[in-house]
Amino acid sequence: MASNLVGAVTDASFDATVLASETPVLVDFWAAWCGPCRALAPVVDEVAADYAGKLKVLKMDVDSNPATAGRFGIRGIPALLVFKGGKVAEQIVGFVPKEHIDGALKRVLGATVAV
Repeated sequence: MASNLVGAVTDASFDATVLASETPVLVDFWAAWCGPCRALAPVVDEVAADYAGKLKVLKMDVDSNPATAGRFGIRGIPALLVFKGGKVAEQIVGFVPKEHIDGALKRVLGATVAV
């Protein structure tokens, strides 16, 4: 499902992997039973390739890791949260075109990011 550029994160590893990261992190909150999540997966893989070296891209299965999803108020999936400096900088809920994700990432990373 995930490309080699997309990692996984769990409730146990979230703070160290995401909140303490010096690099901005896009977390894809998803579940195996979620059709829109499966449809968004190749888009997330493309984003990971486009922003390699500028952004970490991680997936979190909300069924296996409910604590973090609850902590960040995830009520609908797919949900993409972009963390910068340990805080949520952008949030996107639902299946959206890649251009929408690019726009959010450019706001976080700076408009000069070439993709």
